[in-house]
Amino acid sequence: MHRRRLLAALAALGTATIGTTMSENAAAQADPENTVYMDIKYGRVVIQLLPDLAPKHVERVKLLCRRGFYDNTPFHRVIEGFMAQGGDPTGTGTGGSDLPDLPAEFTTKAHFLRGTVGAARTSNPNSANSQFFIMFAPAPNLDGQYTIWGRVTSGMEYVDQIKRGSGSGGTVQNPDRIIHMRVAADVKS
Repeated sequence: MHRRRLLAALAALGTATIGTTMSENAAAQADPENTVYMDIKYGRVVIQLLPDLAPKHVERVKLLCRRGFYDNTPFHRVIEGFMAQGGDPTGTGTGGSDLPDLPAEFTTKAHFLRGTVGAARTSNPNSANSQFFIMFAPAPNLDGQYTIWGRVTSGMEYVDQIKRGSGSGGTVQNPDRIIHMRVAADVKS
């Protein structure tokens, strides 16, 4: 129990080290209801959800995972040294789920560091739906401008292998896809 509180406190403060050696099992045991397994062709990426920072976004991600929404969706926009974006079933960057958009849950308690997972949106701060991005590197210019709902605790080396896009927009031809994305509490060992 002490370890769970410590992990939650570190996450809330935004001081947890991204890309640590926390094992997949340790992350899931810490709080399986707030851990997501994202399987891509390179391996399993473990994402710690941050309900203290973004409760509405975390609930949405868990609901979509449980519906199988993210399965086979592409990483349609991937920019070297910046981020990999997915969660759009159309692969165009304009698609989302059939659920209403979410209100912004911006925070100054956490920062966009390597491995941070944020909610993608349009220029409207309250337009996040299903799309998300994983940071390859810190981007302090995003702090307080986008919702942070998770952080990679294991498998960042697999995120690093996601196929990059071309041009400044990072659009990917024949993109890598999410195989499965599941809440750890729902995965049988």
